Amino acid sequence: MSEIELKPLLKTLLSAPGLSGFEGPIRKIITDFWTPLVDQLSTTPLGSLHGTKLGSSSIPHHKILLAAHMDAVGLMVTAVEDGFIRLTQVGGIDPRILPGQQVLVHGKQDLPAIVVMPADVLLPADQGDKPLPLSSLLIDTGLEPAQVKSLVRVGDPVSFANAPFDLSSDLVSGHSLDNRASIAALTICLQELSHIRHSWDVIAAATSQEEETLGGGFTSSFLENPTIAIAVDVTFARSPGVSDYNTFALGKGVTLGLGPNIHPAIHRSMSDLCKQLDIPFHDDVIPKHSGTDAYAMQISAEGIPTMVLGIPLRYMHTPVEVVNIKDVLRAGHLLAEFIARLDADFIKKLNWDRSS
Repeated sequence: MSEIELKPLLKTLLSAPGLSGFEGPIRKIITDFWTPLVDQLSTTPLGSLHGTKLGSSSIPHHKILLAAHMDAVGLMVTAVEDGFIRLTQVGGIDPRILPGQQVLVHGKQDLPAIVVMPADVLLPADQGDKPLPLSSLLIDTGLEPAQVKSLVRVGDPVSFANAPFDLSSDLVSGHSLDNRASIAALTICLQELSHIRHSWDVIAAATSQEEETLGGGFTSSFLENPTIAIAVDVTFARSPGVSDYNTFALGKGVTLGLGPNIHPAIHRSMSDLCKQLDIPFHDDVIPKHSGTDAYAMQISAEGIPTMVLGIPLRYMHTPVEVVNIKDVLRAGHLLAEFIARLDADFIKKLNWDRSS
């Protein structure tokens, strides 16, 4: 099996649409990458992809679930009027970033299009100098009204269409890095585990619908009932104009969640391992619902000890998100090394008391 190069992997993952509830195209690409790296592949009724790599310990095995959501934010058709398409959002999107964006309308066939707004001089006086709400934006395919009506239906998804590109040797920009960056990290982890003996079974889950329902996080954890679970997701990266205390520098390491959604014993073990391996990391204080699959996994069944591993990302939920591939690589390496050290005694450490 040839080694996977991270940057081409990441750009391939960014090449496919996969809005919440419409993950089919990206699931197929992930399947192609994971097939040679796992022992079993399956798709859940809600559309999440599970890749299982069996451990070497005797039955019954302990299991660790690694969840990274594969769905992305985007748009959806709400009406077709005179050849133009009205839209709403799938996931959290700031309407201010939409005018001028290239998109693909996934109707009966994929239609290249642009998000447009009237010129400000044509708008009512009270709107001309203000950002427009979604209700005032349109999608233009350039086709005649009859063609649009025959090809586009209410409920069709609309994805961002800009290609990923390099900002520097280490920085990649593109849409859907939230959370394809973490899918890439899971892939790197699985590749490293192919060279490492590990006792626990590993379930890598590319979960569905995280941006809207957390449905994949709930159902994957209920289905697999793992001993512990780790949600791998992006977190806010630092840039001018944002607060330093809750953002993290690109290229300076991963983040480890800390708060009621995170089991303190897993946090402690991962932070100790980062120090041992000289992997730079920062504590990401999350005092409530983490906004990730970790929330769904933690409260499944009788409660699953859960962790959040973060990759800093700039310009979240825009078509020009940015990550440093060094952080993606660090996240994948940390996961593999953590799994390699799991043994039967680890569950004895799962005491909620942070002081223990």
